[in-house]
Amino acid sequence: MYLKKYHIYFVGIGGIGMSGIAELLLNLGYTVSGSDLRRSDITERLSSLGGKVFYSHDAENIKGADVVVVSSAIGRDNPEVTAAREQNIPVIPRAEMLAEIMRLKYSIVVAGAHGKTSTTSMIASVLGEGNMDPTVVIGGKLNSIGTNALLGNGDFIVAEADESDGSFLKFKPSIAVVTNIDREHLDYYSGLDAIKKSFLQFIDSLPFYGLAVVCLDNEPLQELVPSFRKRFITYGTTSQADLQARRIEPVNGKTRFSVHMRRRHIGEINLGFPGLHNVRNSLAAVAVGMELGIPFPTIKKALETMAGVCRRLEKKGEAGGVVVVDDYGHHPTEIKATLQGIRQHWGDRRVVVVFQPHRYTRTRALFDDFTRAFYQCDELVVLPIYSAGEHPIEGVDSESLSEGIRAHGHKGVHYVPDSMEAVACLKRLLRDGDILITLGAGDVWKIGDEVLGELRKQERSSESR
Repeated sequence: MYLKKYHIYFVGIGGIGMSGIAELLLNLGYTVSGSDLRRSDITERLSSLGGKVFYSHDAENIKGADVVVVSSAIGRDNPEVTAAREQNIPVIPRAEMLAEIMRLKYSIVVAGAHGKTSTTSMIASVLGEGNMDPTVVIGGKLNSIGTNALLGNGDFIVAEADESDGSFLKFKPSIAVVTNIDREHLDYYSGLDAIKKSFLQFIDSLPFYGLAVVCLDNEPLQELVPSFRKRFITYGTTSQADLQARRIEPVNGKTRFSVHMRRRHIGEINLGFPGLHNVRNSLAAVAVGMELGIPFPTIKKALETMAGVCRRLEKKGEAGGVVVVDDYGHHPTEIKATLQGIRQHWGDRRVVVVFQPHRYTRTRALFDDFTRAFYQCDELVVLPIYSAGEHPIEGVDSESLSEGIRAHGHKGVHYVPDSMEAVACLKRLLRDGDILITLGAGDVWKIGDEVLGELRKQERSSESR
């Protein structure tokens, strides 16, 4: 196949979504460069693969570029974007570039408010175990390969869609997976009805031979089912789902359940991850695998042996009798699901949460939901809002959120003004047997790492006496 090798420039190349596409293009032989304000493991990896990374936004950086790719977080006044437009260099969103890559293969796209990364990684594992050698682009690092992108030699590509700005409608997949619909990204959408309309449009974009795989446990998706005009299969725990999980039970930190296709028992899965949400995610992978003709025993093996994804209920370590876990959850629905999974996995042990709210707009839009999201933890440490580039909104802050959570009956809420105070607070709170979980889409994981380091240091000190 003829592919002219363009020079592609990424503004914000260190982002988890942008970096995956950049890595794929590097592996395909394209010239790739880009900018990011912070040096990270991601930017270092791209440099090692042959990419050129600038650590500033400057008009000079785009010299020689044929196209400039931007994420939804990049403003129109960015100097590199401005320079590109002045020079008539095409400026395209991340989704459009990914959609172009996907045209080359049979595409499986995972969309939804929650669970996209975990579901995408499960599908990728199933295809890999089925010897289909897929290309993969996800929103988190796969622990098995240490990166968020993989260029395969097979005919399939598995990718995660970002619905935050509607750009996922640029995808024209062969299989569309929708994990759920929720009140999210309300800085872009006017409300839940607008979000549902967008997802229906996404499913309608399937070709005549395509398939929609949708979770029937999700009420907004239930409401859309009568409007589907393309072939679809439903999954979930409800008895009305085509693909159903039954007899779900936690066993030694795993989740065992039986799988039924249109009420016919097809096998058992012993999933290595806690939480009902992960059972649902795995059912989506089962549905995709079966559609592609992968035998159930192969699907089962893939799901039972996969290594998981960075920042998705990731156990970071244990020291001083404290288990440290990190999770990306930053929406009330995700937080509840994560804490339910923690309770399922570790039973009656005390759960201490460090939560970093993400974005002022999200905190304002979902304020009431956040105040009721933490009942399953014993102690809650709340950090200042991670802005993600947003300007502060008057009256929207973590102190008010902490007060709101207390007002709704939570008795163990602690607001801290910075990470240093968070670590000090945790030193006072933590005791032998606790589960410490850091929650949020920002850099809250650093606090978990620091506390784990301190606990290990104390352990070594005690052993040397």
